Amino acid sequence: MELQEAILKRRAVRRFTEDAVTNEELEQLFEAVRWSPSWSNTQVWEFVVARDRELIQKLTETYRMPKGLNPATKCSQAASALIVLCAKTGVSGCYEGKESTKHANWYMFDLGIATQTLCLKAHEMGLGTVVVGLFDHDACNRLVELPDGYESVAIIPIGRPAVEAKSGPARKAVADMVHLNAFGRKMF
Repeated sequence: MELQEAILKRRAVRRFTEDAVTNEELEQLFEAVRWSPSWSNTQVWEFVVARDRELIQKLTETYRMPKGLNPATKCSQAASALIVLCAKTGVSGCYEGKESTKHANWYMFDLGIATQTLCLKAHEMGLGTVVVGLFDHDACNRLVELPDGYESVAIIPIGRPAVEAKSGPARKAVADMVHLNAFGRKMF
C-alpha cells in the first residue's frame, strides 16, 4: 500500500471482529512507531498495551461521556487490545526541565506524530484503530500505574475491522487553507 492511499483510505474503526491482533503484529506496529520524529529526538512516548479484559473494561469506564454515549465505548470493549499512549513530561519542548516555547506540553505534538504513524501502519497491516481522547486521564494513569512525570494522552482500541471502511467526510479545499506570505493571501 502506498502512503497516499493509506492517508486517503484510513478511517476510524469502531467495529471489530473477535479475531485477536497478535503480539507479533503489535511488535511490527511499534517498530514503525519508534521511527516517528520527536522534539530533539527525545522520544518521550511510552505505550501500555491493555490485553486483560478486566483492565479494558475499567479503562473504558474512564470515558467521560455518560456510559453508552461515547461512540468509542462499545468498540473499546470489543477491541483485541487498547493502546494507552503516554508521554514523559518536562522533556519535549523543554530545556533544563523548563518549557521553552510559547506552547506548553510539546509532548502532545510528539504523541500526535506517533499516533498518526501508529494508525497509518495499522491500516497498512489491515488493522483498525480509532483515537480516543475524551476520558478521565488521572483515572487512566492510576489504572495503568503510570509513575510521576508521565501523562496518558490518548487510548487507541485496535482490532480487525468487522466492516469495510466507508468513504471519508468532505475536507477543506487546499485553496481554503494555504496562504502565501501572510494569512488571507491565497496561494492556490
